Amino acid sequence: MQLVRRFRLPALFCALAVLACALVSRPYANMGISDDGTYIRSAQRLLATGHILYNGVETPILGWQLYLGAAFIRLFGFSLTTVRMSTLLVALLAAWLLQRTLVLAGINERNATLGTLAFVLSPLYLELSVTYMTDIFGLFAVVICFYGCLRALQATGAPGEAGARGASRDRATIGWLCFAVVSNAIFGTSRQVAWLGVLVVVPSTLYLLRERRRVLLAGAAATLAGAGFVFACMQWFKRQPYSIPEHLEIHKRGGLNVLSAIFHVSLEVPFLLLPMVVLFLPELRRDARRSIRVASAAFGIWLPILFLLHAMHAQDRPVLLPTMKDWVTRYDGYQDSNLAGYAPVFLGWEARLLITLASVGGLLALIVSLVRGRRGSPEADAEPPISWRDLCILVAPFLVAYALILAPRASSAYGIYDRYLLEPLAVALPWLIRLYQERIQAQMPRAALLLVATTAVYGMAMTHNMFSLYRARVKLAAELRSHGVPDTSVDNGWEYNFMVELQHSNHINDPRIVVPSGAYVPSPPLPAGSCPMFWSDDTPHVRPIYGISFDPNACYGLAPFAPVRYTRWLASSPGTLYVVRYLPPMKP
Repeated sequence: MQLVRRFRLPALFCALAVLACALVSRPYANMGISDDGTYIRSAQRLLATGHILYNGVETPILGWQLYLGAAFIRLFGFSLTTVRMSTLLVALLAAWLLQRTLVLAGINERNATLGTLAFVLSPLYLELSVTYMTDIFGLFAVVICFYGCLRALQATGAPGEAGARGASRDRATIGWLCFAVVSNAIFGTSRQVAWLGVLVVVPSTLYLLRERRRVLLAGAAATLAGAGFVFACMQWFKRQPYSIPEHLEIHKRGGLNVLSAIFHVSLEVPFLLLPMVVLFLPELRRDARRSIRVASAAFGIWLPILFLLHAMHAQDRPVLLPTMKDWVTRYDGYQDSNLAGYAPVFLGWEARLLITLASVGGLLALIVSLVRGRRGSPEADAEPPISWRDLCILVAPFLVAYALILAPRASSAYGIYDRYLLEPLAVALPWLIRLYQERIQAQMPRAALLLVATTAVYGMAMTHNMFSLYRARVKLAAELRSHGVPDTSVDNGWEYNFMVELQHSNHINDPRIVVPSGAYVPSPPLPAGSCPMFWSDDTPHVRPIYGISFDPNACYGLAPFAPVRYTRWLASSPGTLYVVRYLPPMKP
């Protein structure tokens, strides 16, 4: 037991589990995935020039993420996979830190380990861990801030404690508060929303420590310095050429979009934490009368919202889970590339119906256990290191602030994506597991391990299938080049097109660019009769004659190039990509 405590073996196991599952998934592909291709180019340019240079698509500030990526390029040579491995390193550290944070939040080692594994082995976390997106970097900044704040609360003694012991405790508390501020300020430079640690979590901690005058003054000074650093970084970012500013304003007629986002988030959250939420299901049988009342109230809210959205034509997402777009969908991994045709389905409607029933049932059972009185156990009755009140004061302001920041995005036509839920899920995880530990039973059942293993298999399959699809797209592009067809004549999805555009221009032609003025120039339309290309205005150098498609009959039919098949783990059949014609045949 002493060995476990000294070397933090459960936390280390969580990190190694992420590493093993990620590597088994074979996460390599020589093209950008979502926005990460342009971020990788910025890291490459940072190493070459010594300056951070943006490409016309970056809304995150990137910051330290680019320096870490550049360090990996210098150490191991350039490749897209090399740079993505820097994200995997941060994902391992985040997994280790999250397990320790759960323990500090009053959760025993076994439950903290299972809860961490349920989160970090999910398809959302695994997929993002092996790309160069900013989400894992931002999550790390938030988790390390919560860790520092919990350590600060743990270090403080009883109010009014005097003498050398009280001064020593104050110094330790101040040290951890400064650690939380500095680490969040620096690591938050990858993704601005992560700065809610400095701006919200640390002030919430200071409120809990307000009776320690010396701690309060020193912590307030550190927080003000951190806020000043954040303000200076934001002012610097606004002046950078080809960066994209985000506007925190509710869009006109965006109320229905916000309502739709709230509806789908309420379904998606229990799905993304399914191994933990399912454990609450037995509560429905234990208190059937209260369960019926909770279910009636929930469906009394959900169903009118659903009917309203359909009536107002604001419902553009499925009702069966997964309901949100981006990374965890019914398809194989990230599926927002807008290739022609329809991608093969990974989760059929039967599996999605089962997932939906389990998620909704688990959510209702969680609410039942929340409104029902506590059923204690000997271990749960022990004094926790942090009270429920203090834990809520730490967590609730962050979640509210995060929701307010997401509201403008939710009101826009873009909507919010499942990866935006990564930080709030991690922050809410201690509350969820502790609720189970104190109100259901002290130790999670062995079935939790099976649920976590199932999630890990699902996550590995989704990650593998995503990269397998991207490798097939790279292979088709190489085949076309070998036949004399340049990349500028092929629509291979917007991610590939962006990288092609950046070979001929120093930025993507995005109308949102403010600095320098006049950087955006409207592109001439594609030839009459041409198949549509997503974001064609952003890539004026790409004028497609051919396109990559899931359907051989899309657009003007199959072109004379061999299709490429790719493997799909746990799927009923492999996938196939085709080259189709984008222009109508010439008339004789």
